Amino acid sequence: MAHFDLPQDQLARYRPELDVPDDLDDFWTRTLDEARSFDLDVSLVRVETGLTAVDVYDVTFSGFGGHRIKAWFVRPAGDAVVPAVVEYLGYGGGRGLPHERLAWAAAGYGHLVMDTRGQGSGWGTGGSTPDPAPAGQGVGGFMTRGIEDPHEHYYRRLYTDGVRAVDAVRAIPGVDPARVAVTGVSQGGAVTLAVAGLADGLVAAMPDVPFMCHLPRAVVLTDSYPYREVADYLRTHRDAEARTMRTLSYVDAAILARTATAPGLFSAALMDLTCPPSTVFAAFHHYGHPAGSDIDVLRFNGHEGGEGLRWPRQRAFLAELLADPLR
Repeated sequence: MAHFDLPQDQLARYRPELDVPDDLDDFWTRTLDEARSFDLDVSLVRVETGLTAVDVYDVTFSGFGGHRIKAWFVRPAGDAVVPAVVEYLGYGGGRGLPHERLAWAAAGYGHLVMDTRGQGSGWGTGGSTPDPAPAGQGVGGFMTRGIEDPHEHYYRRLYTDGVRAVDAVRAIPGVDPARVAVTGVSQGGAVTLAVAGLADGLVAAMPDVPFMCHLPRAVVLTDSYPYREVADYLRTHRDAEARTMRTLSYVDAAILARTATAPGLFSAALMDLTCPPSTVFAAFHHYGHPAGSDIDVLRFNGHEGGEGLRWPRQRAFLAELLADPLR
């Protein structure tokens, strides 16, 4: 795929106006207050995996609506107090199996991999968390679940789960609650950005080729799914564009990340048809903590992004932040 979006020199200064709802702050304050009215009730069950260098726990905590969300927590064996990384997953995937993600624990971190409600059947080794909320009117997938009202939208629930995952990892014995970072690829990058704007006290946010950014542009720029789900919906609901875009503005990760307080490490791929680079740059240039933040540009990659090359870059970025008390 050739470069199809803005030229790289224009991307470097692409900072479009974002359609921020007047009541956005109140919407999310009420959402998180409601979620926190339920006991977090973190359950940790030690799992025998045959892995001797790490300890593995099956985690359950209360997310949006008090719904029980699953996660894996993997940490270096022993009882040393460690920093932690919370990871969110790509579209259609679930938490899989704990031995599939060992790098952070091997590097001395606690690693919480949050399951994605209602997902886990699209790729990987599955998920364990249902989404008990009704789907409402929409097309297949998750982009249009609850599209008629931001209070009912799927990503309101998922982003809230993401914030509560940070609360949960901070409550785990042996985790330093002041040294927690968030990361994820694609949909996981969207949750990373939303959580960066909604949760306090994070040390870093590391979204790769993030989804759900600058949605009015994304849904007309690419023909690829999942953004195509919105176009499919509007092809039938021809008079619903204004209402649809209003709903999506409450879950646009570029909008939510404007209030982030932790340095961010982004990546964008210039041949990415799934999450077009201009939408990622829109999020980067509106990101709330520009000092110390950076974006890596992959000129010849699509939505696979940097893959295995990203972790060493993230590890070095996070290690530098944790070594700097002023960050």
